[in-house]
Amino acid sequence: MQATVKTQVTFKGVGLHSGKAVTMHVKPAPIGSGVVFHRVDVVNQDAMVPARFDAVSEKPLCTRLVNAAGTEVLTIEHIMAALAGCGIYNALVELDGPEVPIMDGCSAGFVAGLIEAGVQTQNASLMAIEILRPVSVRDGDAFAMLSPASSLEIDFQIDFQDQAIGHQEKRLTMANGTFVRELSDSRTFCRKSDIDMMHANGLALGGTYENAVVVDGDDVLTPGGLRHSDEAVRHKMLDALGDLALAGAPILGRYTGRRAGHAMTNRLLRKLFATPDAFRIVTCTPAQLQSLPGVGVKRADLPMVA
Repeated sequence: MQATVKTQVTFKGVGLHSGKAVTMHVKPAPIGSGVVFHRVDVVNQDAMVPARFDAVSEKPLCTRLVNAAGTEVLTIEHIMAALAGCGIYNALVELDGPEVPIMDGCSAGFVAGLIEAGVQTQNASLMAIEILRPVSVRDGDAFAMLSPASSLEIDFQIDFQDQAIGHQEKRLTMANGTFVRELSDSRTFCRKSDIDMMHANGLALGGTYENAVVVDGDDVLTPGGLRHSDEAVRHKMLDALGDLALAGAPILGRYTGRRAGHAMTNRLLRKLFATPDAFRIVTCTPAQLQSLPGVGVKRADLPMVA
């Protein structure tokens, strides 16, 4: 079944890039509408931006959507992961600025609000994208692939010189609330030298030690330290789920990422849809519906941080 949020839920925070206050409302949406962002501050041009892989325009540090009129929405990956992780496929997301609020750098706050608002099932079949054969993209040591599997799996590896991160790998099946329990509270991360350089150049002005895991060599500088010993790779998996949600339907397949990021996942989706024999659109069977990320999600699944 398709699903939307039962009632409007509001989130307030700052934008990662501008550091300015942002208010976001997630509202119910009709059957078949998908996720659409509405820039309520935009006038005299199309203010509606569909959450689709073919609307992505590359930007450092985040996923950016741009419509044909040039209206943009930045840093959509964490709310998209939350919607997918809660099984919400139709939603209108209203913003009074160009950025989704960064919150504390993860999806847990969004998930908490969505669960509180409730999920409303809709009387319509849910379509899914079944992966039939492997499709991959590569850039040097970075690699991403979609391959056949009965439900969505994410398999990720990262390697960083900083010993506070180092080599991390994790593989999870995204069924039965796994995203909410295992990934939703894992925050974005960066090196102290990177954040200092970005601030000096007027970038990531909303980035602080309160909404990212900041590391410096062996040390984690963020107050309170890590939420998980492998928080970094968990966050990369969170990002991957949000970026994969831009396919427009849940994916039945395995995503494998090696040093991959937002741009590479988008390249992978573009290649998938340019390879017609690599996938098919199917109506979810009862068994497939039960394997989707949002099935059975409840408040008790949320980490304590939420």
